[in-house]
Amino acid sequence: MQSLINYLDGIIWSPALVYLCLGAGLFYSIITRFVQVRHFIEMWRLLFFGKSSDKGISSFQAMSVSLSGRVGTGNIAGVASAIGFGGPGAMFWMWMVALFGAATAYIESTLAQIYKEDDGKEFRGGPAYYIEKTIGIKSYSWIFALVSIVSCGILLPGVQSNSIAHAVEAALGPVLIIESFFGTFSFVKFSTGLIISILLASIIFGGVKRIANFTKIAVPFMALGYMIVAFIVIALNFSEIPRVFYMIINDAFSPMAGIGAAIGWGVKRGVYSNEAGQGTGPHAAAAANVEHPTQQGLVQSFSIYIDTLLVCSATGFMILITNAYNVYGIDGRLIIQNLADNVSANGPIFTQIAIERALPGIDRLFVSLALFFFAFTTILAYYYIAETNIAYIYRTIKVKGLMTILKIVLITAVFYGTLEEAELAWTMGDLGVGLMAWCNVVSMLIIFFISKPAIKSLIDYEDQKRKGIVKYTFNPVKLGIKGASYWEEKLNKKSS
Repeated sequence: MQSLINYLDGIIWSPALVYLCLGAGLFYSIITRFVQVRHFIEMWRLLFFGKSSDKGISSFQAMSVSLSGRVGTGNIAGVASAIGFGGPGAMFWMWMVALFGAATAYIESTLAQIYKEDDGKEFRGGPAYYIEKTIGIKSYSWIFALVSIVSCGILLPGVQSNSIAHAVEAALGPVLIIESFFGTFSFVKFSTGLIISILLASIIFGGVKRIANFTKIAVPFMALGYMIVAFIVIALNFSEIPRVFYMIINDAFSPMAGIGAAIGWGVKRGVYSNEAGQGTGPHAAAAANVEHPTQQGLVQSFSIYIDTLLVCSATGFMILITNAYNVYGIDGRLIIQNLADNVSANGPIFTQIAIERALPGIDRLFVSLALFFFAFTTILAYYYIAETNIAYIYRTIKVKGLMTILKIVLITAVFYGTLEEAELAWTMGDLGVGLMAWCNVVSMLIIFFISKPAIKSLIDYEDQKRKGIVKYTFNPVKLGIKGASYWEEKLNKKSS
């Protein structure tokens, strides 16, 4: 199983995908004249601008749902593995993914808003929807929908629950070892999986509103608590910051863990963490109730900064400041050893050791708690994404019970994920991220060369902003954008 998943992951995450993600981000940055930098202040303003409605959630709620997917185990365990396999220089490439990826996030989220649909109960949208309405190849949109369901319903949730289980086990110890058909695992992992599964079931059966209401409280709370601890660790070791910066920049262009390892692992974990281009963020973006599609595009772009430049950087600095890491080469040999050689880079242990070294009173239990909130809200976001794509398929194939099946499968995947080995869980997660990224980034580039809807939306928004418009409007027909049925119907209702 492991060898097969490794083989498939090697194909999906070839250098082509690494440079496609970086290249697309750079391309969109240039085309939008670095919208992610020019409109930074506007992003702040828009965070608290939109209001929820009977069918849509607010901009802040949509960003919270999106952030719950972006801010997850990748921010704690993912950063550790990036450093462990790519060296300290991997942090630099995570920053590059964030900087350029913020432009990619703007494009995909604006597209989701332009082509969202009102299904009678709530707003739905995402890559499957905008692929169908722009490229016009329904089989392509179906491929993305199916890939998303498999990735977010089966492959990715296990990574999150696995990291929670490993963190709890590291804090409490294995306690009791259980031999079973599924392998050998500890009672701690089994109990952790059971608790997560029960909590998950109690929320996902409540729909997107319950998910949004939970994440708008949990995401800021968990991020703030974690950032306070990280700030204290960094402040206590302030004199180490120049050394860490030098190490990151110097290693970014050196072959420490193998030629291209820093770039490969930095981009791989950067995309896994902030999800720019992966196609997950647009699902939450489409659910937002806003006056203009560009507004949500800008808000979603801002979430990339929070995820990578803030949370991931905090984790990376704690690990590097305290030297709580090893670096493993392609062949598995140790290139840099600061910890015991049996400490795994696939998991949160680097981060736990870093905080334990800097703040002994905090101990590993804090990381376990932080990781629980980070990972659990990410699982909720994955469910919502898979649900949205099931809803897309349901438009054509009216099969009852698909949502219930999804819930059962996802809960099962989460429970199983707590028991499996970390390497298998992470590789399966990488496979899911890679498959979605290939489908989405390629579609975005095709859409750009066909009609440039997200760019037209940005130009229209900037034009209204220059004119001092108080209440923004969006007229897709006037802009030459076809297929934006929701916005056309909205205009028709106003004029009638």
